[in-house]
Amino acid sequence: MKLSDFDYILPKERIAQVPLEPRDASRMMVLHRSDLSIEDKHFYDLPDFLTSNDVLVFNKSKVIPARITFMFQEKECEIFYVREVEESLWEVMVRPGKLFQKGSHVVIDEYVSLDVEDVLPESEHGHRIVRITDTLGRHRIELLSAYGSIPLPPYIESKEGVDKYQNVYATDPGSVAAPTAGFHFTESLLEKLRVKGVQMEFITLHVGPGTFLPVMTENILEHSMHEEFFSLPEDVAQRLVEAKMQGKRIISVGTTATRVLEHCARSGTLTAETGSTKLFCYPGYEWKCIDALITNFHLPKSTLLMLVSALAGREFTLKAYEHAVKSEYRFFSFGDGMLILP
Repeated sequence: MKLSDFDYILPKERIAQVPLEPRDASRMMVLHRSDLSIEDKHFYDLPDFLTSNDVLVFNKSKVIPARITFMFQEKECEIFYVREVEESLWEVMVRPGKLFQKGSHVVIDEYVSLDVEDVLPESEHGHRIVRITDTLGRHRIELLSAYGSIPLPPYIESKEGVDKYQNVYATDPGSVAAPTAGFHFTESLLEKLRVKGVQMEFITLHVGPGTFLPVMTENILEHSMHEEFFSLPEDVAQRLVEAKMQGKRIISVGTTATRVLEHCARSGTLTAETGSTKLFCYPGYEWKCIDALITNFHLPKSTLLMLVSALAGREFTLKAYEHAVKSEYRFFSFGDGMLILP
């Protein structure tokens, strides 16, 4: 399969710059894989398509203020948090790179400084391992909250929606980008689904900055997938296995939840696990856990579009995207949603 097989033309004006209010007022394209039909609905119509025989699986990861900007040696600097290697030892992306060479001592302010302990050679973006010194003794989340800001995707030019760049059910800090399929859910919509008897389960995958990296190889099988931390608790895994045995449909909310479930079911049986995944789903992938998917509209030539194509079929997916462009759907993080049914 070629990278060009997953391309489509998207006018810039179709990229949503701000979220809708209320969130569930966004449009929802419904794809029926059974007969390859398409319906145009709104997200508040979701309860009409679900029953007590359905299980929604959400990613409860919360976006952290991962971008820290400051002045050092009369230059504007930035460090972008990637992960905590151990307490006070972070992997980061930096700008400008010349100031962050191995051995460099960089002062953020009178309380916080960092020492560059290593430059990772395997990273094409030159990730640094830095030791953080904070004289006030704050831990990672406190430091990021004090100095950082929420990073928005590069295609969002407006800062108007930065305070909305979070799911209403997000509780587990760790992502540097939001699992955006959940943006369409409001507290009232969640309550309607509960009343209808829809089972809801919550897992975690912390979205890393690798989610923004483009596929650089024309042969997609040569692409190296980025790695992301996840956790599927024992009690959740047990309930999902029981739901499967009862014939319930497992519907993942977003590609992140999908990757967790499929990773943990790679042996054929869903099992609890905490670790990291580099799972890459593309057409031909054999699905082991999920039956349906709620997702957004994704960038051309992206691994997320390939995952959707693996579930719905490449030709049907691209047909749906063509319909979305013509019907003036809103695209990407703050855009409209899609429900892909069996």
